Amino acid sequence: MDGAGSLTRSLFRSLRPQADLKAAAIGAVVLLREWVQDKRLERVHGARAAAEEKIKTKARAKAVIEREPPPRLVALVERYLPRRVGISMTVLLLIGSCGFGIVKGGHLQDFITAVNDTRNALANSAGFRITSVVINGRKQLSQDEILAIGGVSGRSSLLFLDADAVRDKLKANPWIADATVLKLYPGQLMIELTERKAFALWQEAGRLSVIADDGAVLEPYVSRRFLSLPLVVGKGAETQARDFLALLARYPQVNSITKAAIFVGERRWNLRLKDGLDIRLPEQDVGNALATLSRLDKEDKLFSRDIVAVDLRLPDRLVVQLSEDAAKARDDLFKDKKKKKAGDAA
Repeated sequence: MDGAGSLTRSLFRSLRPQADLKAAAIGAVVLLREWVQDKRLERVHGARAAAEEKIKTKARAKAVIEREPPPRLVALVERYLPRRVGISMTVLLLIGSCGFGIVKGGHLQDFITAVNDTRNALANSAGFRITSVVINGRKQLSQDEILAIGGVSGRSSLLFLDADAVRDKLKANPWIADATVLKLYPGQLMIELTERKAFALWQEAGRLSVIADDGAVLEPYVSRRFLSLPLVVGKGAETQARDFLALLARYPQVNSITKAAIFVGERRWNLRLKDGLDIRLPEQDVGNALATLSRLDKEDKLFSRDIVAVDLRLPDRLVVQLSEDAAKARDDLFKDKKKKKAGDAA
């Protein structure tokens, strides 16, 4: 019995390696079969996808072939313009349309003001708010008037303030002969002014204006603070007043009682004295005529006589026009003299 069992165990031990080899061979065959099937399926799917892509390509080619050729200009544009240029052109078209609407609707200034206010607000929040204003040379205009003329407001920021533009606006005002504008960061604005001085009052065509010595019209006459200024009248008088009034000031006997200087025909001057007496000056040698007037008044009290006009236009004589009362009295005197002579003759 023991001998038979040993033989059996020996036989099984000898057969086990052979069984393992067979099982391994069977497993390898199974794996090979599965790999072959997978490859076959991949080829089938690849062929199917290639066929579908070929069909799509043929359809696209057919569609392209069937499309009408574009015009030459369109073809050139599509060929040479960069990609996305259409988007850029669309954006530009929209911007242009908005701009045209703003201008056509009369909202351009409002739009510019809104943009300026926005950027000024950003600059002010960043620390560039105008916190100090220094104005030197100011006499006739107030600080608020100067800032308003220059276009500087409480919303203005020093960062975006155009100093040259402010200067040009200030110089455009007739009261300001020159201006300098300085920006001192972060928040100080300094303005240096050279103001014109009120020189005379000028009357022309029924309008009365305050003028500077160069003839610039400063403002309409509305304030009594200019009442003491000399008065010149007539077309062209504003530009000739400086030289003539300087000459007249050399003869205080005449100047002190002059109410107005009248420029006649843009060639010569007449004087209207405070008592209404008219002095008709020559076109040339005005200084000698004024000297003659001063001498006659000192010596003969000319301006106190009952006369209405003195004519100095002729170089060799002086013509005096009597008042109506004086002329009547003179006529009566002549009549009395004639009667007296007639009586004496009888």
